[in-house]
Amino acid sequence: MNTAILRRFSWEMEIAQPEVEQLFDTYMRSPQLKNIASIISKRLGRDLRPFDIWYDGFKTRSSIPEELLSSKTSALYPDPGAFKANLPAILTKLGWSPERAKYLADKIVVDPARGSGHAAGAAMKGSVSHLRTRISDKGMDYKGYNIAVHEFGHNVEQTISMYDIDNYMMSGVPNTACTEAMAYVFQSRDLMLLGMKDENPEKTKMETLDAAWDLMEIMGVGMVEMRVWKWLYENPEATVSQLKNKVTVTAVEVWNEYFAPVIGVKDSPLLAIYSHMVNTPLYLPNYSYGRIIHFQIEEFLQGKNLTSELDRILKQGRLTPQQWMMGAVGTKISAQPLINKLDEVLK
Repeated sequence: MNTAILRRFSWEMEIAQPEVEQLFDTYMRSPQLKNIASIISKRLGRDLRPFDIWYDGFKTRSSIPEELLSSKTSALYPDPGAFKANLPAILTKLGWSPERAKYLADKIVVDPARGSGHAAGAAMKGSVSHLRTRISDKGMDYKGYNIAVHEFGHNVEQTISMYDIDNYMMSGVPNTACTEAMAYVFQSRDLMLLGMKDENPEKTKMETLDAAWDLMEIMGVGMVEMRVWKWLYENPEATVSQLKNKVTVTAVEVWNEYFAPVIGVKDSPLLAIYSHMVNTPLYLPNYSYGRIIHFQIEEFLQGKNLTSELDRILKQGRLTPQQWMMGAVGTKISAQPLINKLDEVLK
């Protein structure tokens, strides 16, 4: 494990880097992505532009004015203490019993954040997890609330996989992608937790289109990051300016290889925008795996008791990722379930 690449993938993710890259390559070449691009173009009434990789018009909440959402969240949560006090209620809305909800909520505290948000898990039994989200003097706006629900998902995972594991050495989940998936499970239910009914009859279809498009974008920046880090090890004496240039050049190369055929525009450096790839080395691929795992788990949860299944899944502990997924949903980590679902939607 003599490189950051090996340590991040083979050691921390327990998935070899070439396997990750192959998965990304296969998915981003999927012909179905061009069909989604065509749908987006028709919805926008124009040809696509590079920034449309962040199109969020499939999200149900896009039809609800953000001002309305923020007025509701700021009234409910004027300060961190109000959000902390409501944690048990959020858990019971998701389906946990009042006793179980109190058990979990008592092990989580809420702090104001200077940044966007963060979740820090307890390192031992008897300690607490910290949920951090930004709250202004006007209360928690919708963006802060959405982030808080995401971070709360991390905290619940951190608590269950610490306190409910019989062997401390098995505490936690296999890797960052797995805890991101749990956070997405919570975040996708943020409107329900506000008591706002989703009136969109095509909600499931829209969620599939959104997941597929979002995955393409985050895989693209992950691919840029992996290529740049390979180059860094090939050029250990590289200067800051050379690194900056390489990130931009690689972003254009990845864009032309995968995104230009879908978007219809060549030579965009837009994928170089993510500071993660220098500030938090080789973290971005976790998001892609997190979204894949999230989709597989959500598909598995259909028609099942949400909270009892989450308890069961998280009590597995820190197995290897593929073994954890086999225990969780009965199949290995794969983007194929999303592709299959996308085919159904596009028909």
